[in-house]
Amino acid sequence: MSKRPEPILSVVVPLYNEAASLPEFYSALKNVLDGLGLAYEIIFVNDGSTDPSAEIVQAYKKDDGAVRLISFSRNFGKEMATTAGIHKAGGQATLILDADGQHPVDRIPEFVARWRGGAKVVIGRRVGGRQTAFTKRLGYKLFYGVFRRLTGLRLHPDLSDFRLIDRAVQVQFNQLTEHNRVTRGLIDWLGYERAYVPYTENLRRHGTATYSYSKLFKHALDWAISLSISPLYITAYIGAVVLPVATLLGLGMLTNFALGDPLNLHATGGAYLLVVALFLIGLLMVSQGIIGLYLSHIHTETQQRPLYVIDQTNPEG
Repeated sequence: MSKRPEPILSVVVPLYNEAASLPEFYSALKNVLDGLGLAYEIIFVNDGSTDPSAEIVQAYKKDDGAVRLISFSRNFGKEMATTAGIHKAGGQATLILDADGQHPVDRIPEFVARWRGGAKVVIGRRVGGRQTAFTKRLGYKLFYGVFRRLTGLRLHPDLSDFRLIDRAVQVQFNQLTEHNRVTRGLIDWLGYERAYVPYTENLRRHGTATYSYSKLFKHALDWAISLSISPLYITAYIGAVVLPVATLLGLGMLTNFALGDPLNLHATGGAYLLVVALFLIGLLMVSQGIIGLYLSHIHTETQQRPLYVIDQTNPEG
């Protein structure tokens, strides 16, 4: 058997209990990839599935030299599965998509065309046809609105995990070492020239979504904490308002008392105690904010991200 050429395109597919959808997905994906006219590999990452997903991929692997399988010892989560696939990808570009059929494989040629046109990151953007509960849609809008303010990153709720990255982006991504990660957020943090491919999300034909509301909430928290240190300063911001207000109130009440109560406040001892308590609360919040400053430096250092990212395709000098 002749050795397969080095892949130009690596396709990373995280798997968790997708046995029912795999045959249809694999067949459609193969048809599209064969039509591209370039060498490719398909990396399935089995994230501790309890159904026959791994066995099905093993069967594909015997007959198809382009198929690779990575199996976790247990369920580590989609983000880790995606990360493992990116780490192992050997192509000049890496495409990430789900196996549940919601990401339409017939859009892959456009992703590749945009990449060949110079884009280092190509992102699938959902347009219409998305069947999402009202509460989730509202949650997405609130989260992304707050997130943009906290991080300064221009993210949109319709930008999906369906995306392609160039080898240069992959190399930089592989240097990021944090454990609580959101793949698309880290890719966005790296920057690079990007393009967008609009697509209509297909309905999930088999099974149910594995992301519950609790998982989505945790996902949002991980994303916010991983990509922003602003939450550490929230108490300091509140304290910066409470402390001067309490100080002004206290000085005003003391001055009024010293002048014989010309304002007729008739402030009781309880009122003075309340102002003192408000002052102490403000002082405590400011103190917590100062501690937050130190924690933010520790947080940033322990992430061990590169200090900056140079686009090697546009060298300096």
